[in-house]
Amino acid sequence: MTVLSVNTACGSPATCTTCDTAATKTTEKIIPEIITGADQVPLYINYLKGKNIGMVVNQTSVIGKTLTPSVDSLLKAGITVKKIFGPEHGFRGTASNGASVDDAIDAKTGLPVISLYGNKHYKPTPADLEGLDLVIFDIQDVGTRFYTYISTLHYVMEACAENNMELMILDRPNPNGYLVDGPVLDTAKVPRAFVAMHPIPICHGMTIAEYAQMINGEGWLKNGIKCKLHIVKTANYNHSLLYKLPVNPSPNLNTDQSILLYPSICLFEGTTLSLGRGTLFPFLEIGHPALKNKYTFSFTPVSIQGMSENPPQKNQLCYGINLKGYSIDMIRDKGCINLSWLLELYKAFPDKAHFFNDYFTKLAGTPELRKQIEAGKSETEIRRSWEKGLNKFKTTRSKYLLYQ
Repeated sequence: MTVLSVNTACGSPATCTTCDTAATKTTEKIIPEIITGADQVPLYINYLKGKNIGMVVNQTSVIGKTLTPSVDSLLKAGITVKKIFGPEHGFRGTASNGASVDDAIDAKTGLPVISLYGNKHYKPTPADLEGLDLVIFDIQDVGTRFYTYISTLHYVMEACAENNMELMILDRPNPNGYLVDGPVLDTAKVPRAFVAMHPIPICHGMTIAEYAQMINGEGWLKNGIKCKLHIVKTANYNHSLLYKLPVNPSPNLNTDQSILLYPSICLFEGTTLSLGRGTLFPFLEIGHPALKNKYTFSFTPVSIQGMSENPPQKNQLCYGINLKGYSIDMIRDKGCINLSWLLELYKAFPDKAHFFNDYFTKLAGTPELRKQIEAGKSETEIRRSWEKGLNKFKTTRSKYLLYQ
C-alpha cells in the first residue's frame, strides 16, 4: 500500500505552491496495492472444485508474496489440474527466444506439459483438451503486438470455443498499459504471423482479459466463433498505474527498464544490429561492429544458455548506444514509443542496403515504416501517418476496457 500526501485544495502533491492558503492543508490519500486475479483465490477456488482443469501458464503464473507457482498452489488446495500448456519459452520459462519447446512431463508435479510453441502446433487439439472441463489462462503479458503470449491466447480461445469449453482468465496488469502507440497492423499488406496476428498497434494498452474480450468482440477467431470467458479481474488497477513485475516475463526482459523499453527496441530485431541479446542487458544496448567510428560505447554478444544461444553479431565487438541509464520516468513521461534511436542508428549505419531484414515489416505491422525511414522522414511525419489508424483503434479498444 502506498501513502501519498495530497493537497486538499487542488489534488496536487502537498508541496504545491500554486494554490491559495487553503492548499497548505493536506490529507493522506491511500493508494491500495494492486492485486492480480490469480492472487484473489477466494473469488474462483470454489468454481474450480470438482472440475478437471488445464492451465496455460509459465514462470510468471505465481500467487502471493511467496510467488508460489499457481499450478502448485491449486494442487495443494485440492484442485484437479490435469494438464499444463506452455507458451514460448516453456512452462518454466527457461527456453531461449524463438526456441522450439517439446512436450514433456513436469518433474515437480508429474503433470503432462503440452507445448504451444513447439514443432507440433500453436493451438490445442481436441485430443489435448480431452478430459478437461475448464482451461485457465494465467500469463503475464507486456502489452505489445509482437509479444507472443497474446497469440497463444488467441489460439487457446479458438480451441476452447470449438470444443465448447470455458476459458477462465486470471488477469494481470499490463506494465505498458498506459501506452497505445505505433502503426496499426495492415492485414492487407502483412501476412499473418505469430508476431502479427491482429489489426492493432505496436502497443495496445490492454490487459490479457481486455484483449480476450476484443478478440471475441471483433470476431477474430476462426469463422467468428466466440469463446466463453470467465474473467477474474485485477483489483485496484487502472492503466495509468506503474506496475513492476515480480517475475521476469521472459529470459531477455530481465529488468524494469527492458520491459518498458521493449516496445521501442524490439523493432531492432528487424535489423542487422544487436539489441543486446547475448549480454546481461538485452534491450538496453544497441550496436553493430560497423558503427566503430561512430560510437565509443561497446559490448560483445555471446551465447548465453536459456537467454540467447545464437544472438545477432555473436562474438563480435559492437559499438552503439547504451540505454542502461535511461530513466523509467522518462519512458513513461514520453507517453509513446521512441523512434529516435532507430532513426539515429539508420542514419549512422554505413551499409544502409543491409540495415533492415525481412522481419522488420512483420514487427512494424506495415511496409510503410521502413520506406519512411529510408526516405529520411522525420519522427513527426512518421507519427502523423499513424494517427488515423490509432484513433480508430482507440475507439474500438474503449468498448473492451475493464479498467479505466
